[in-house]
Amino acid sequence: MTISIDIPISTIMTKHIISVDVKDGLDRAEHLFKKYNIRHMPVTKGGKIVGMLSMNDLLRLSFADGAFVEEGNIKSEIYEMFSISQLMVRTPETISSTNTVRDATELLVKRKYHSLPVVDDGEVVGMVTTTDLLKYYLSMF
Repeated sequence: MTISIDIPISTIMTKHIISVDVKDGLDRAEHLFKKYNIRHMPVTKGGKIVGMLSMNDLLRLSFADGAFVEEGNIKSEIYEMFSISQLMVRTPETISSTNTVRDATELLVKRKYHSLPVVDDGEVVGMVTTTDLLKYYLSMF
């Protein structure tokens, strides 16, 4: 494998995307975060990306309520008070699958993000995280 930061991000992005619909409940989002051991998820509406949700968004909500006593013990009442659309980052920054590893790295560093949805024609085709980039850079050594 040729190691280069000018290769398309599509070569290192995660292609199996776990997402939630904007109409899903926060309990579903929490379930998916835990089941797939992920920290960021695209939020979609009609198959198109409309936002990003992170596990930290849910944790902030549960800490504010004092509900996060032990893992898996988040009160569902607080989840019923809020919706995904209230917690998500609207119109998230995205990159195209043809953007390079360099482009993704520069954007994550500049914006201080930890993940970027890879979007072609409004559809999420992948995700790239700081962990993906670190793994790629480590493969250079």
